[in-house]
Amino acid sequence: MKTLAAEIRLAEPNDAAALSAVHATSWRGAYGGLIPHGSLEKMIGRRNDDWWDTAIRSGAAILVAEFSGAPIGYATLGRNRTEALRADGEIYELYLRPEYQGLGFGKRLFEAAAALLRERGLKGLVVWALAENDRAIEFYGRLGGRDIAEGSECFDTRKVAKIAFLWN
Repeated sequence: MKTLAAEIRLAEPNDAAALSAVHATSWRGAYGGLIPHGSLEKMIGRRNDDWWDTAIRSGAAILVAEFSGAPIGYATLGRNRTEALRADGEIYELYLRPEYQGLGFGKRLFEAAAALLRERGLKGLVVWALAENDRAIEFYGRLGGRDIAEGSECFDTRKVAKIAFLWN
């Protein structure tokens, strides 16, 4: 009998190609229609295998969600980059391949990222999400995040609103 296992672990150099593929698929799924196509493709193109390999080898905090031996998602995390927000930690990115969304993997990945931030002595946690990304807004709300700030990003000529969620 074959057992299917899910695991969350720190990224290793041999994950670079898989993370590049997960990034491309998940970003197209999350941001198609929200971010202008040209900008989105440029951002995806910059996150090639070499980018991921360099990030992993340089010690960036990257968690991999793996199902049945294959990476299906990732989270990047570290110190909060927005001084005005009262949190030490930040999850910079949390993405799953679209076909694995809504199955509990995102929650497990979020909880593992939050635990790693706590282990590293970072109190409080912030996550930014594009305001038009309904799935992300609902996801972070269900996890208990409080909408505490707004900002924006510019992609080509399109200004896109974003929301910060906080956990103490």
